[in-house]
Amino acid sequence: MNWLSTLFTSFLLAAPLSAMADWQFSSGPSPNAFIQANNITLELQCDRIRFAPAGYEDSQDIVNKQGLSFCFMSNGTAEVGAFQAERANSSFRVVDNYPVEIEFNDANDYVFVLDQIAANATLNLSMTDQDISYAILELKGSSAAIRSLKRSCSNLASSGSGSRPEAPEGVVYCGGGGTQRQIEYAIVDTGSDWDARVTVNGETMDAMTSYSYFGNAEPPRGFIVALLGQDRSEFLVFEDGSERWIEFGDYRYDQCN
Repeated sequence: MNWLSTLFTSFLLAAPLSAMADWQFSSGPSPNAFIQANNITLELQCDRIRFAPAGYEDSQDIVNKQGLSFCFMSNGTAEVGAFQAERANSSFRVVDNYPVEIEFNDANDYVFVLDQIAANATLNLSMTDQDISYAILELKGSSAAIRSLKRSCSNLASSGSGSRPEAPEGVVYCGGGGTQRQIEYAIVDTGSDWDARVTVNGETMDAMTSYSYFGNAEPPRGFIVALLGQDRSEFLVFEDGSERWIEFGDYRYDQCN
């Protein structure tokens, strides 16, 4: 390899990843506007952001530092605005085993971030303490996607359907292959991330709820909530008309009471 090839390879390794794709909007129980490309996803929900950088180590870095810098550019180089999400104004956590979820303490801060994304051409997401980018995202189509998001979130709020659904009381789900299981779940207000409990054959564990299919354009028909157990198990809860069921592993568990 000659010196020019070596220099070019070094540049590729050092350059931040850029997501070159159009923005999209997904309706459903948890509407969101998102962009997904090059193993990078940024998802804007009604009241929070989920960001999946290219590597899991970047997710850990953001949560450990409790910080993420948003730099808005009218083109590739001209910075027109910025927001520093940090411990004082936001909370950070890893959800669904990978993406970073960011909640803003002040709703006006989130409105500012959404408006800047909609108005500009490029977004640079970087470390707060160093000039190192996690991702550079093209914002083509973000304005229309964010308009749809705001409209859907407003409709949910006015109809009162934006609140998180409760588990149907007393419902038991049965099924399985060689090992038959009875599954129940409950949504609980614990004040922590573990806001659900799942009981399988009489044994109960804590779980986290996720109300969106992260990164997917549309959730499956009837999808209500994903329950992420402390043992890394995943239970997908569905309701379609009179049918209620849970998908766990390779099997479907239908309501049996």
